[in-house]
Amino acid sequence: MRRGRSAQPTLFADDPPDGPLGAIEGWLTSTGRRPALGVDEVGRGPLAGPVVAAAVVLPPEIPSDLADLNDSKQLSEATRERLFDALQVHALAIGVGEVDAAGIDAINILQATRVAMRQAIDQAVAALGRPPAALLVDGHLRLPGWSGPQWALVKGDGRSLHIAAASVIAKVIRDRFMAAQDALYPVYGFGRHKGYGTKEHRAALAAHGPCPLHRASFRWTPPADG
Repeated sequence: MRRGRSAQPTLFADDPPDGPLGAIEGWLTSTGRRPALGVDEVGRGPLAGPVVAAAVVLPPEIPSDLADLNDSKQLSEATRERLFDALQVHALAIGVGEVDAAGIDAINILQATRVAMRQAIDQAVAALGRPPAALLVDGHLRLPGWSGPQWALVKGDGRSLHIAAASVIAKVIRDRFMAAQDALYPVYGFGRHKGYGTKEHRAALAAHGPCPLHRASFRWTPPADG
């Protein structure tokens, strides 16, 4: 008996459509895959701070004050903050998970991302009160151990409103946290670069060494002269 795609129907039943942002939400509705849960993370690449994941269930009809939903990287800080507040009102469920720098060093960034995503999903499912009919995960990363229908969508935060909403929640929470660290560790400028490896950040590391927010497992080099 052949075993292949049919062995994992929940992963490969069919594929969400390509198209403009929001086309996937139409597909979810037309195929009976509501409620859906979108998942995204922020903070895999920085030299410091946590990786944060969020999971969001949107209502079938998107209200007007969520009309600007998009990949969080394409939005201004002011727009992200406004959408964050609107999502607290309109989302059917929101979950957040995070793993700090010490946790990332202990299990590596890939596993830490999975842990944060699972925390966020579990929290959102508990808030929703039932499993979603579809799980949409940004990127190539499928979530191990998830038994329901699941799709990993490359650049999903620009394709699915659910994933875009999750990216906004995760980005705002992480950015707020990193900005607050300026008071504790003012020499690094976390409020400006949020822990990413900018020239300013690398120069501060070269001058002052790491602080407890830095990921010891990540390599960094001082900026080149000039």
